[in-house]
Amino acid sequence: MQSILSSMRALALRQNTVESLRLLHLSAVSEAARKGTREKARKKKVKVEVKKVGFIPHNQRNKKINMKRADKHVDDSWKQVPKDDCYVGRYYRWPVYSVQEAVQCHRETHHPTMYNVPNAPLNVDIELNMQAEKITRFVDNFQRMAMIPHKFDHGEERKIIVFTKGNNEVLEAREAGASLVGGVELIKDITNGELLLSDYQYIIAHPNILAELVALRGLMKRKFPNPKSETLGTNLAEMIVKFSSGISYSAAKDEYQQNFGLITASVGTLDMDAQKLEDNIKFLLQDINTMRPKREGRFITRVLLKSPPSSEQLKIDPFVYVPEMWDKSTAKVKREETKKQTEPTERQEAVASN
Repeated sequence: MQSILSSMRALALRQNTVESLRLLHLSAVSEAARKGTREKARKKKVKVEVKKVGFIPHNQRNKKINMKRADKHVDDSWKQVPKDDCYVGRYYRWPVYSVQEAVQCHRETHHPTMYNVPNAPLNVDIELNMQAEKITRFVDNFQRMAMIPHKFDHGEERKIIVFTKGNNEVLEAREAGASLVGGVELIKDITNGELLLSDYQYIIAHPNILAELVALRGLMKRKFPNPKSETLGTNLAEMIVKFSSGISYSAAKDEYQQNFGLITASVGTLDMDAQKLEDNIKFLLQDINTMRPKREGRFITRVLLKSPPSSEQLKIDPFVYVPEMWDKSTAKVKREETKKQTEPTERQEAVASN
């Protein structure tokens, strides 16, 4: 009986040891399998696929961002014209006012019973199509001074220094309102450091002193007088009046839409005569039109009249004062005229630099 019990105990012990060994073997296999699958999963997560992208022109990069932005060139020609004076503005075309009507509307909103600012400035927003002759090119940002027939308080400090020789020219410049007029002695004062050019916003010169003025080219840099910026010429009085009382404006392309440009300038105050304000707008638009590229289509696309603190903006028709489309024959004649005018001064500048 005891032998039977001992044999049964031995058998039970053997079975337990076999099962424990089997469990150990299986657990090691399963652990190893899990470790391998985890490593594969980690490799899949870490792996980054680099896609090769071809060359993209600079003006077409970030195209996805630009596609989401609304086109700033507003074209409402497809909308219907309102039949009465009560309508939802976004569903109909903007009404087009004459300058006289727009000025009168702003005067009504600035009446003492409303905003009570009868001498508020009249600002003009001019939208441009900056597309150049080629599709991939755009008009560069530019800054100009437009001569206007009727002066107004522009609120800017404009000190003008004039370089010229000859008693008649010096007297002419002083009578026109220049801040400082001089010749060779003025150049010496600047060279010695007794006078600072940074104190003057505009520098004008007569061609008769161009040879001596070359010594200050390094100090003046971009302000050096030249015919293109209309700071070098024989008619000193006209240039001084233009830079002292003209409209200073700059055209800048939009950061995300290169073919859209905007000019914001003040053309006068509401207490001025409406006809004088219209004349100033006319001269400003004509000056801007000289910068238009040689291509078909519009350059000036939309003009809005504003007057702070009111947020109202009234659309006017700019093509009453400037041509809507580019005329090749007219542009050729104007180019020849400007070439004849600038040839003598450019020749003198070249001789002086040599």
